[in-house]
Amino acid sequence: MANTKRGNVWLGAAGLVVNSKGQWLVVKKRYGGLHGKWSLPAGFVNGSETIDQAALREVKEETGIDCNLLGMIGFRSGVIREEVSDNMAIFLMEAQDEEQPIAAQLSELYEADWMAPADLSNDSDASVMLHEMASYVLEEGLEPIENVDPGKIFGYSEYKLFFKK
Repeated sequence: MANTKRGNVWLGAAGLVVNSKGQWLVVKKRYGGLHGKWSLPAGFVNGSETIDQAALREVKEETGIDCNLLGMIGFRSGVIREEVSDNMAIFLMEAQDEEQPIAAQLSELYEADWMAPADLSNDSDASVMLHEMASYVLEEGLEPIENVDPGKIFGYSEYKLFFKK
C-alpha cells in the first residue's frame, strides 16, 4: 500500500479560503477517494517547503487564487489499512484579491467555486470533512510564530510553530 515516493507517513496541507461573503473556495476532484466530491484545495508537502507554504501553493495551483495565511485551524490524522499514517494540516486563508477569477486546474479538478458553508453541509457531493467543518465557526486559528531557532543540532532550514493565542 505504501507509496514508494512518500513512504508510510504522508503529510498533506489544505487551505480553507473564506471570502467577505463567508463563502468557501472549494474544488471538485477528478481522482482518488474524493472523485466527484467538493473538498478543500489540498496536496502533499514537498521536502523543500513548510506545511503552510504547501497549503498556499496548493490553493494557487488548484484555483489560481493568491492567498494570505491567517492561521492553522485544524489537523486531520488517520491510518490507512493499518500501515500508512495519513496526516493533513488545514489552514485558514483569505484571497489577496476577491475579484480575481478562479482558474481551476482542470487536469486534477472538474471545477472550483465559492460556496456557502450551509449549502455545502446539505450537498451530497461535499466531502465528509467539509460536512463536519461546515458545522463549526472557523474564524480564529493557530497563529504562526516565526523566527524561532530550535538549535542547529536539528538542521532545520526552516522552522515554524503554530499555537492558539
